[in-house]
Amino acid sequence: MTNKFEVGQILDGKVTGIQPYGAFVALDEETQGLVHISEVTHGFVKDINEHLTTGDEVKVKVLTIDEEKNKVSLSIRATEEAPKKAPKPRKQQTTAVQQNNDSAGFNTLKDKLEEWIEQSGERDSFKK
Repeated sequence: MTNKFEVGQILDGKVTGIQPYGAFVALDEETQGLVHISEVTHGFVKDINEHLTTGDEVKVKVLTIDEEKNKVSLSIRATEEAPKKAPKPRKQQTTAVQQNNDSAGFNTLKDKLEEWIEQSGERDSFKK
């Protein structure tokens, strides 16, 4: 198998079987590899059957070759350009000063300290 395929190589293959976890792809008459469900396309794939069917011709990239277990891991998404993300509109952030320009707005700690001491004194008078 080493003589035929190399990691990083891009090949044409044919989907020979589909399982919930991925698709088996024939690379030639003797060799099959597995495209894990996470390697089918960019983004989340809930149901692989929505993306592939048996008999589909696909372009795959060889990710790993395990000689001992005679397994080849493949990727379809590695042969595709990642979709460009549209910039998300940013929420306009508002601060307390923008919301209210009264006493509930931004004050320095020095200003607030006097208010807190006053409030504390009012609470103490209620307790007595």
